[in-house]
Order: sequence, then C-alpha cells, then structure tokens
Amino acid sequence: MNKVLFFAHLRDAIGEDFLQMDAVGKTVAQLKAELMEKYHLSRLETVMTAINEEFASNDEVIREGDEIAFIPPVSGG
Repeated sequence: MNKVLFFAHLRDAIGEDFLQMDAVGKTVAQLKAELMEKYHLSRLETVMTAINEEFASNDEVIREGDEIAFIPPVSGG
C-alpha cells in the first residue's frame, strides 16, 4: 500500500488530505491518469510529484511503502 498526499486545490477536489491506495508498480504518470479519471481532476500535468519527500519524474516507478505527494504550483504576492 501507498500513502498518497494532496495539497492545495487537489485536497479540496479529493476531499481528503491523503488516500491509502495500491500504486505499487505504476509510474507516476499512470497514477496521475488513474486519479484524474476517478476524481475528475484536471491540470495534473502541472503538478509536482514527490516520492518519499524527493521530487520524482512522471516515469518513476512506485514501490511498496512509498509515500507520494502531489504539489500544485502556487502563486503569491
């Protein structure tokens, strides 16, 4: 199992801070596609992804116990 964390507007869209799900063997891109379909999310292509608190590319493969975080870009002033 994996813990998948959501921040900012993604947290609002999902309705949870995190989900426990089985993402083992999937790439980050595959997980993003699954979440976009299941939760009707858009704009995940601009979201930064971290695995175990280290930034990860879309082709990184998720392993058992990995914690995945989706971090949308933020703006401020």
